[in-house]
Amino acid sequence: MKIIMLGAPGAGKGTQAKKIAEKYQIPHVSTGDIFRSNIKEGTELGMKAKGYIDQGGLVPDELTIGMLMDRIQKEDCKNGYVLDGFPRTIPQAESLTNALLERGQKIDSAINVDVPDENIIKRMSGRRACLSCGATYHIVHNPSKNEGICDVCGEKLVLRDDDKPETVKKRLTVYHDQTKPLIDYYKKAGVLTSVDGTQDMNLVFNDITAVLGV
Repeated sequence: MKIIMLGAPGAGKGTQAKKIAEKYQIPHVSTGDIFRSNIKEGTELGMKAKGYIDQGGLVPDELTIGMLMDRIQKEDCKNGYVLDGFPRTIPQAESLTNALLERGQKIDSAINVDVPDENIIKRMSGRRACLSCGATYHIVHNPSKNEGICDVCGEKLVLRDDDKPETVKKRLTVYHDQTKPLIDYYKKAGVLTSVDGTQDMNLVFNDITAVLGV
């Protein structure tokens, strides 16, 4: 069961990816985690990636694909995996398809968590984070017990720059330009399913499992 999660930033695909991984006992594979582990372990690909990251640049696709393919060949991925955060562009998707084909493999399912832009802007601008301990809240869906104060450590909660409406709008523009075309790419490949991401997260998960099978 090789799954790709698609959806705009803030659509909730990361949350669903974790729930899928837990239910089906397959790894939740995110590119961020792969970068961090390769850099920490000092692998050749990790050191090359670090050079780009340290200079504020983007890690080239071939390096990312190299690290990703190393990761999904590990023993814990033998029954499948959930990819979260990759691919982000058509060239990345094509590179992944070709790399898998060389090993006689393919993506089984691409799940698009569909949420309109206006919902995402509202959802993300309601997020609050504790910069001290990393706990996260939402002023509507998951508020702290005392408004503006972290339940865990008592520090002040903040609206991160990433979650401010103007930043979210910019991220959504990038998503529509670069990442949304992946929906058509995987639709043509016959593996795409879209689910309504505006529902309660458990209902979204029920829709996903109905597609993947129990």
